Amino acid sequence: MPTAIDPFAARRAEFRRLHASGFFVLPNPWDTGTAQYLAGRGFKALATTSSGAAFSLGRADGGMTLDETLAHIAVIVAATPLPVNADFEDGHAIDLDGVARNVTRCVATGVAAVSIEDATGDRAAPLYAFDDALARVKAARAAIDACRGSGADTLLVARAECWLTGHATPLAEATKRLVAFAEAGADCLYAPGVTRIDEIAVLVRAVAPKPLNVLLRVSPFPSLRELEDAGVRRVSVGGALAITAWDGFMQATDRLLGGEGLAATTTASHAALNRLFSASPATP
Repeated sequence: MPTAIDPFAARRAEFRRLHASGFFVLPNPWDTGTAQYLAGRGFKALATTSSGAAFSLGRADGGMTLDETLAHIAVIVAATPLPVNADFEDGHAIDLDGVARNVTRCVATGVAAVSIEDATGDRAAPLYAFDDALARVKAARAAIDACRGSGADTLLVARAECWLTGHATPLAEATKRLVAFAEAGADCLYAPGVTRIDEIAVLVRAVAPKPLNVLLRVSPFPSLRELEDAGVRRVSVGGALAITAWDGFMQATDRLLGGEGLAATTTASHAALNRLFSASPATP
């Protein structure tokens, strides 16, 4: 019998190529329009953002269900031909079987990568214990590998949330975790929240030759050139673009409530957006 063609195989292959060498920026859209805009500006790949998606539904970050998250990821995948990295939080499961089952469902959306973090969402114990976090990465790796001919080449991104959860010694703990995650089969490593270039360089060396992702933060922060020179392979922005959009929306709302009317000039306009989306391909 003829083998079915995998419509996402080329995207996964391209995403792997991007991680093999060089440096690239991975922006995070939160809906079809923002994904199409970013693709039109020439970015080579996209990543979902759990916070941006949650805010668009009137939820706090982490407040989306598994099914809502998978549906959102599928929307971003369908919006453009670009590879998509899924922000899959902690796999939306406590138990290892649940992590594996959910990662399998995420791969089925057509993503080129699945990101698993070690944050629990519990303020009393914000990080999974080291052994538990490692077991969860291994479960995600095994689930991807089990996809065989359709999705088995999906990248696994493993995150150490030490900075974002306020760990007492974030560099030492993140280094320990990322090295272990890499040895367990993670293809790309990520410690969101690190801001010092010397600490970033430590992480780059620790996980080499595997690539490190850095979360771009507001100034003071190393420039893209400094990050590239330090050996960082990719930079993402998380919910920053969504928050920037919300900032403009909130400022416009304040002007209306204050009786000032709307701003006289903006980068976006009705005509410009109409031109943009008239030229964009219809969403599958």
